[in-house]
Amino acid sequence: MEAGVMGRAAIWVVLTSPEVGDARNFFCALARRGPPAFRGGVVPSLTQLLAAHPVVLLLDSASARVQVALWPDAGAAPLWRARDDEAGTGLFVCAEELLAAGGRQIADVKAFVFCEGPGSVLGVRSAAMALRVWQVLNPAPVFAYQSLALVAHALGDPAATVIADARRDSWHVARPGAPLHRVPTAELADNLVMPEHFRHWTSLPGHVRRTPYDLAALLPRVADVDLFHLTDAPDAFLHEEPAYATWTPQVHQKPEGGKQNSDVRGQTSEGGGNKTKTGEKPERASASNAPTGAGP
Repeated sequence: MEAGVMGRAAIWVVLTSPEVGDARNFFCALARRGPPAFRGGVVPSLTQLLAAHPVVLLLDSASARVQVALWPDAGAAPLWRARDDEAGTGLFVCAEELLAAGGRQIADVKAFVFCEGPGSVLGVRSAAMALRVWQVLNPAPVFAYQSLALVAHALGDPAATVIADARRDSWHVARPGAPLHRVPTAELADNLVMPEHFRHWTSLPGHVRRTPYDLAALLPRVADVDLFHLTDAPDAFLHEEPAYATWTPQVHQKPEGGKQNSDVRGQTSEGGGNKTKTGEKPERASASNAPTGAGP
């Protein structure tokens, strides 16, 4: 699926960028890719980010509702699009519409912003793949933020605990000023809040309440909060790096003595009219056993 998302992003860039006329030029651009042009360090808040980069494209596909924004010029109000399509389609439809409405192209974007989760891992990685492809043509910096931290600061309630499903009967948990962490269902506190459009596989606790996940309304509330960080490799947020099981390969050994298993060696076959042990040739029919009326 991720390869398909990246392929769609590549095709979309090829068809919409004036700098790349065909697939040959696209892969030449891949080979020519240089280091990012940005050298300004981390931009912690949205206000500072917009002041440093006049044209910004934001992607958020952490929830079931894809949200995309474009700030087309310095000081301009953002343009928004939202769709309930799957991320591999909705992201590109929204981005294309916004760039057309703002009179911009991917090459004009001075900074990309995206939500790294928690939320839909497939949705977040769809956005990350799109950004990696777009950076081939436009090596603008990429800034990431976390969905639950944004909601926790926007609510302004220090007692509220914002949660999202972390699978295996556990939950991502965020509070203002505290690092994101994961806890089992049995250890969840009171005053739980979960953003709308976030999927869950574990049954919701009975005392959880929903809150809108509308970025157009939430972002102005946290414009001066340090929520963003620069990333060189856009990807989904992970609490820890995945660990993989390992094993020592062994060469297949022939059974001792080269003997067949006893349950195979003694089997018989019922084929034809003669019973023969497996591995033996059937006896040839004699003339006395030939059917009546058989020719010479």
